[in-house]
Amino acid sequence: MTIPGYIAIALGTAGSGLTLYRLWLSVALGRKEQLKSCEMAASMTIGTREIQEDSYGFVESEEGLMAVLADGQGKHYGGKIASRTAVEVFQDIFRDNNAFYNPQYYFRKAFQGANREILKQLEENQGCASVAAALIRERKLYYATAGNIKIAVYRNKELVPVTAGHTINVLARQKFMEGKLTRQEAVTLLEHHRLYNYVGQDGFHDVEFFDTPIALNSGEYVLLMSDGLYEGVKWKDIEECLEETGTSQEKAFRLVEMINTSQEEDKDNSSVVIIRVR
Repeated sequence: MTIPGYIAIALGTAGSGLTLYRLWLSVALGRKEQLKSCEMAASMTIGTREIQEDSYGFVESEEGLMAVLADGQGKHYGGKIASRTAVEVFQDIFRDNNAFYNPQYYFRKAFQGANREILKQLEENQGCASVAAALIRERKLYYATAGNIKIAVYRNKELVPVTAGHTINVLARQKFMEGKLTRQEAVTLLEHHRLYNYVGQDGFHDVEFFDTPIALNSGEYVLLMSDGLYEGVKWKDIEECLEETGTSQEKAFRLVEMINTSQEEDKDNSSVVIIRVR
């Protein structure tokens, strides 16, 4: 082979290597940008209760992020154990990067796993938890819930709930729309906010999933809220807080402070997780 031939091969190899490097750099920078694309915050208050039974957690990876909020209920420390257990199970499962490419399968796996682990740690009826999780990848929101934690999206100065929840009054509305309850039967049940689905029970029901992922835009927020927060603060006040200046963490603190400074004598544990899309 002539010397020019060697040179041509060398140049070709160098060109291929440069192309691969540029491709790798593009993917790496894209992943870093994805990690920087969201600002996360959380805050909670014990209210007037003796025990804080809410727990939350995050998982960040190059593929995206997952946030989970759990609201425990139970005797003695049962609710606290149940909520903490659920959060830990979700974090363990979503540390697998594959979870970000098959959210529904991994959500189901996490809920079933949390249910089993709570039943393993606590005696029957000693503790349970409402759980909601939100996963954001490539500016798309995937979510799932069991219980009464609300997930909502704030856009165009309006906070829109994307989950219905698993309380008797919600179930009554659904059954009425399906023609399985009369109007009078449904009205009778509308005041009942008791949970019928949660993790930590032998008869654990299915999970409320996203139908299709929600596309998110820069400046929008995703909120996960326990019932102590969204029942203790007016919806309009939450919207006004999100519209104010400040970081997501400052806004999370403000929302919880509304609970702390309210005139209500009976204040539940209240928690909020805020994710802002940059």
